[in-house]
Amino acid sequence: MQMTPAKRVEIVIEKPLEGRLTDALNKANVTGYTVVPVRGGSGRSGPWTREGQVGPAGMVMVVCLIKPERLDGLLKTAFAVVERHIGVVSISDTLVLRAERF
Repeated sequence: MQMTPAKRVEIVIEKPLEGRLTDALNKANVTGYTVVPVRGGSGRSGPWTREGQVGPAGMVMVVCLIKPERLDGLLKTAFAVVERHIGVVSISDTLVLRAERF
């Protein structure tokens, strides 16, 4: 099977900022991403749940698979939204099948 190198970017951010983040990604021509609700976790301030410390809106995770050469543009765009808010951005190397899909 043909596998193609890619970058997986995961952005965890407060739900009220989801629209701002996805709008920014769309403007940066990042056409493929998935938004997943986050139920809870633990961070610098300790454990939290959707019903707990973060507030009623909760958190979401936006996952993107992109070509490595597009990473810097995505990060600049995303960081402009994320930098002043609760959240985290992680990047990992991955391999994808059906590269024509992204």
